Amino acid sequence: MFGIGGPELLIICVVALIVIGPKKLPEMLRSLGKGVAEFKRVGNEVKTTLDDEVKKAETEARKREVDEELARRKADKAKHEAEVAKADAETAKAELEKSQAEAAAAPTEETKA
Repeated sequence: MFGIGGPELLIICVVALIVIGPKKLPEMLRSLGKGVAEFKRVGNEVKTTLDDEVKKAETEARKREVDEELARRKADKAKHEAEVAKADAETAKAELEKSQAEAAAAPTEETKA
């Protein structure tokens, strides 16, 4: 923890005992413990909030990707349907032109008489 070993911690405790005094040391340690606990709690809240925001951003990105893929597929389907309709129209036009040519080539009632 913070690179402090046993001997360093012992020296810190002795200095704190001398500076603060034996009467106020337990109260100071209690306050320090509460402060550390509060610091950890706030740190955990921040971590949880950040994790939630990251998950939310990832979810939104995935949703956007799915929506884009869906739109692309719909556009592809519409393009395909338009191509099929165009091919059908061209076929119908060719058949109409063929039947018009056949009708023009066939002798009419007036030309027979």
